[in-house]
Amino acid sequence: MCRWTPSVAHLCPEPALGTTAGRPLSSPSAASLCLACFTLLLVTAGTATGACPPGVGHEPLQVLASGVNCSWTLERHARSYNHLEGDVRLRRLYSANKFFLCVDKTGKVDGTRRKNYADSLMEIRSVSVGVVAIKSVSTGLYLAMSKKGTLFGSVKYNPSCKFKERIEENGYNTYASLRWKHSGRQMFVSLNGRGKPRRGHKARRRHPSTHFLPMLPS
Repeated sequence: MCRWTPSVAHLCPEPALGTTAGRPLSSPSAASLCLACFTLLLVTAGTATGACPPGVGHEPLQVLASGVNCSWTLERHARSYNHLEGDVRLRRLYSANKFFLCVDKTGKVDGTRRKNYADSLMEIRSVSVGVVAIKSVSTGLYLAMSKKGTLFGSVKYNPSCKFKERIEENGYNTYASLRWKHSGRQMFVSLNGRGKPRRGHKARRRHPSTHFLPMLPS
């Protein structure tokens, strides 16, 4: 009725008809029997061959037809994030120390508690995968870091304006200079407990001073 191959014929026996108290037993529908046989066949084939489960790597029918083991438990396909390049977001970077990062017209980087302060509205642009440029919308200056780890506002975009953006386990973002390191260690954008920028080499990824929450402008 719904025999797939001779090797699995025993999985789908012919329905038996009989009587109970003089009434004929109704036979299950062909569709329900075929569905049951197909489900059991998938489970058996996946267990025996280690083939990809449904929806991973191949369609179930393709896996059964080819018998290919795609080793889905051993390999993970690399994802492409190239679509993020050129992405632009308007955000205010709110630090875990409760300050908004800002860059004034003189190029000074500071922190403010004023929620709607004009100099704290930033344009965060993805320049490559995982790398962003941060620019103050009101002043047009780019956030940059010097070789010594000092933050400043740059009129022109240059390699010192590139930061590696990473989402940490607590949901906050960190921004590390792509160009500069100190003794092989990354240097991070950081605001201390008074809202003043810290030198990049004095900040560490785990420090709250380096953690920023990109907030939508209100």
